[in-house]
Amino acid sequence: MKPPRLNSQYIPLVATGVVLAVLYVTGGCLFPNFFSLRVLVNLFGGNAVLGVAAIGATFVILSGGIDLSVGAVIGFTSILIATLVEEHHVAPLLAISLALLLGTGFGAGMGALIQRFELPPFLVTLAGMFLARGLAFVVRPDNLGIHHPFYAEGINHSLALQLDSRVSWPFAATCFVALFLVALVLAHYTRLGRNIYALGGDETSARLMGLPVARTKIATYTIGGFCSALAGVVYTFTTQNGDPAACVGKELEAIAAVVIGGTLLSGGVGFVAGTGMGVLILGLIQTLITYQNLNSWWTVIVVGLLLLLFILLQNVVSALSGRLDNTARHG
Repeated sequence: MKPPRLNSQYIPLVATGVVLAVLYVTGGCLFPNFFSLRVLVNLFGGNAVLGVAAIGATFVILSGGIDLSVGAVIGFTSILIATLVEEHHVAPLLAISLALLLGTGFGAGMGALIQRFELPPFLVTLAGMFLARGLAFVVRPDNLGIHHPFYAEGINHSLALQLDSRVSWPFAATCFVALFLVALVLAHYTRLGRNIYALGGDETSARLMGLPVARTKIATYTIGGFCSALAGVVYTFTTQNGDPAACVGKELEAIAAVVIGGTLLSGGVGFVAGTGMGVLILGLIQTLITYQNLNSWWTVIVVGLLLLLFILLQNVVSALSGRLDNTARHG
């Protein structure tokens, strides 16, 4: 009896889990307080903005697309909320709702342009990046602190979960985890999720199968726009601040987290769980470098090397998968 063979599409996901475990155990062995509750909470809270943005990027990349507007939308959302709350005295929940609505519509608009005119996602979302960043500076050219009681008391105290006498679970981390669970269900247990995978696997085949390609593509970028706007909301939670220049390059970090999580840039293969682990891996690398008192640029270097490693792994897995398929057909 032959032993069960691991499906090739799970190999990058397993590799991501192994890297995450090795980094975490290594940190615990090198530093006595690394396994503390505070470090674990900071790992989730400190990477909540990236995590929310990366979840949206996962759906876009799974569909075979790309979104370069993520960081700009975060900056626009944050400064819009801050300006509405502080200068126009709009209720925070109303300001947040408006920002989410605009971000979602922005993503839907880019998706409609990509689908209707068959434009390259790279160019459309690049234009979206410039547009969103420009609008952010039009709203306000510099950063603005948010001092409303909803932020000062509600987000920091009422909505935070007290884990012990010294450590509390921030509401930003709750947003990240909640969105992660919703995304898991959406990607793997709904018709929309299956359509996104099919679209990323082969758009022509998906169209021939009668799947709603146009609707799915627009829905994918709508999800991406919503997640980018939500990341901007979470940014205001973590910083109590709005900044039109915030999160420059955050879209590249999100893409890195998605790829390190095992999602193919060509689309059709990947897991939301892998993205979650990819975000935590980036956070662990930054934490370890901080513990070592090294220059923060080492984080960029290590992430770049790790990204190259996972891209090579994906290529190897794809090649092996193709060989196995050919062997099965002719064997």
